[in-house]
Amino acid sequence: MLLHPVLGTLLFFAVMFTFFQTIFTVAAPMQDLVEQGFAALGALVAERVSNPWLASFLGDALIGGLGGVIVFLPQIALLFLLVSLMESVGYMSRAAFLMDRLMAGAGLEGRAFVALLSSVACAIPGIMATRTLPSARDRLATMMAAPLMTCSARLPVYVLLIGMLVDRDARVGPFGAQGTVMFALYIAGAVSAMTMAWVFKRLGDRRGPILPFYMEMPSYRWPSWRSVALAVWDACKAFLRKVTTIILVTTIILWLLLNLPLRGDADLAAAGVDVGDDIAVSTYVIDNSYAADLGRAVGPVFEPLGFDWRINVGVIASLSAREVFVATLGQVAAATDPEEPTAALSTMTVLEGERAGEPLFTPPTIAALLVFFLYALQCMSTVGVLRRETGTWKWPAIAFTYMFVLAWSMAFLARHVVEMAL
Repeated sequence: MLLHPVLGTLLFFAVMFTFFQTIFTVAAPMQDLVEQGFAALGALVAERVSNPWLASFLGDALIGGLGGVIVFLPQIALLFLLVSLMESVGYMSRAAFLMDRLMAGAGLEGRAFVALLSSVACAIPGIMATRTLPSARDRLATMMAAPLMTCSARLPVYVLLIGMLVDRDARVGPFGAQGTVMFALYIAGAVSAMTMAWVFKRLGDRRGPILPFYMEMPSYRWPSWRSVALAVWDACKAFLRKVTTIILVTTIILWLLLNLPLRGDADLAAAGVDVGDDIAVSTYVIDNSYAADLGRAVGPVFEPLGFDWRINVGVIASLSAREVFVATLGQVAAATDPEEPTAALSTMTVLEGERAGEPLFTPPTIAALLVFFLYALQCMSTVGVLRRETGTWKWPAIAFTYMFVLAWSMAFLARHVVEMAL
């Protein structure tokens, strides 16, 4: 039945739907515990550290920034646990076989599905997996589409934004609304990847025949719990390594940009800021920082999407790693409300312009953000791998450009569709 062209495909989508429902419902309590732990740690730093700069660095950059990313570790672990279980019991090979007919619609073969499926973990191994494709045209089309598959780096961004957009108790029939939105985003990424693979295939040699797809079907078996545990551990270790290297460095740079130039009490008093109010001081410093200047400089590009300079800085910083977007908002929120940084995000208001005083994270803006991260190539490591695999900067430049244009256009459309719906 698992290989039946109709029943097998329906079962595959049912499994995937349950997959994302589980990620939200099971991981949410664990995420709350991690969040409470970092909140307690932040309160301890504020209580024990008397030096304002050191307290800001520890509380905002490390606890607010890195903690805002590490809090999503339960979702990452659960994602790879479920993927590893499905692979260990022999189901993923059958899913690849089922998708061969669907891949043929894009002019590709089933091996391309294996590469695209690998991109759900990370686009880098997915792009490298295209080496198994015998056709150079198929390989290029798959590489140009692979970054559109929803990778694990997008998961923290999705969880954060969906949590602000959809109430945890909201339902779509008998199913949780948050998990349903997540499933829809993953399906949209997969459909978009298939569509772009079809486009790039047609831009190439459309006369090339589709080669037959052969795959060995492993027998059904009980999962090897040791192998599953190792797979989950490796994924979590890789995530934490990224947090303690790329994201840590970027977070420190962001903290400096958000707190420079230095302003003394005289400067603050001249600006009408109550120097005895720590939150007022933090808010003023951030609003007049180098990061704010950078965010405002690109403002005309993102203003039609409803983004302000704080979101703009997060989008720019996410070029190093998508998770840095969460760390950026975590720093800003921790500076404005160290006690409840997550709650501070939902209460942020627009600081300037025609929308001044209105909520920043409205449903249209959140929808635009979700769609932007769905399509944008916000990962320079992926660009580097594309350069290495294609041997030229031409195709990475094309990939980055077309995905940015696609992300901006679809985000603009999503914002206005949600506005009309409301």
